[in-house]
Amino acid sequence: MIVCNEDRCTVEGPVTADNVLSLLAQGAQQFTGPRVTIDLSGVTEVDSTALSLLLEWRREAIRNGREVRFRNLPASMKSLAELYGVTELLGED
Repeated sequence: MIVCNEDRCTVEGPVTADNVLSLLAQGAQQFTGPRVTIDLSGVTEVDSTALSLLLEWRREAIRNGREVRFRNLPASMKSLAELYGVTELLGED
């Protein structure tokens, strides 16, 4: 689930293959401002699709001239990003 308050959005719960498409659609509806900060402190579980989701949100932002920032990546997500060599692409603040 994604909860937004102005330009700050919090992702809550798992981010896995079971719900990644739903989160992608929610993000498309809610990330409409020129800048959005996505707080991942509420994420409880991840798999490799979580990285794909963050990268797609970043690509979509770039396509639309928007800026997206990620904050509070869970340790498990950071570990996966390091494993796949995409840490710098996430640009965590």
